[in-house]
Amino acid sequence: MKKVSLVLVLVFGLVLVYVLTDFPKWGDPSSPASSHLSPYYIEHSLEDTSVPNVVTALLADYRGFDTMFETAVVFTAAMACFFLLRVLVCYRTRDERLYRHLESGVVLRITGPKRLPPGSSFRRVESPRARFDVVTSKVSRILVPFIQLFALYVVAHGHHSPGGGFQGGVILGAAYILYAIAHDLQTACDRYLERVMFTMLAGGVLLYAGTGAACMALGGNFLDYSVLAPVFQLSPVASRSFGILVVEIGVAMTVMSTMILLYNFLVSMGRCEEGL
Repeated sequence: MKKVSLVLVLVFGLVLVYVLTDFPKWGDPSSPASSHLSPYYIEHSLEDTSVPNVVTALLADYRGFDTMFETAVVFTAAMACFFLLRVLVCYRTRDERLYRHLESGVVLRITGPKRLPPGSSFRRVESPRARFDVVTSKVSRILVPFIQLFALYVVAHGHHSPGGGFQGGVILGAAYILYAIAHDLQTACDRYLERVMFTMLAGGVLLYAGTGAACMALGGNFLDYSVLAPVFQLSPVASRSFGILVVEIGVAMTVMSTMILLYNFLVSMGRCEEGL
């Protein structure tokens, strides 16, 4: 079976190499892409979509199908890692809880039904080995909101300047990772619940595909945002710009959730506890 698979891969690779010989040369100014497609997009994207950023107009409007399936690929990758890496079996055998004093870092080990009241100066941790540094945790607590605010700007302004859902989602995910490293994984997971991340993971793809379905329901083609003009109370051209913003939000939701889930799975061997 392996030999048959190897032969099929080699044959398919040779076919691809043969097809490449018919492609125009790299950077050929007389190629169809350079002589027909690119000039049209550069000259008419603002007129057609009211989006100054040509790249975003291409990604989310002219070739919105492609970007939607790229988002679906990200979603599929996250789900594959969940099924491969996530450990749902609880290995704890002792009824024991660990609490760390927020200022001194002293760890208390409590067994039995006793629990420290919420709002005290102690916080529950998963392992006494988890690093604790007051300066790092305080500085990250200050930086994370600004990073998240910048990420939201990148998402919301991506169709008017460099950025978009992929970039904004990555920055949001990076803010979470910074917070998790500066504190501990359990604290980060308490703020970003796993079920919420999975909801946003699927919600991003559904928001993207649902926008296209809404366009069809209003009599247009799939992802033809101009037919959403009565919904947005905008002109057909301006509604294409606003439609791009909606799908970019969906992309950001899926990308951010994927980064967070992958980080949690990889640093904790799938148990989502005692990470880096």
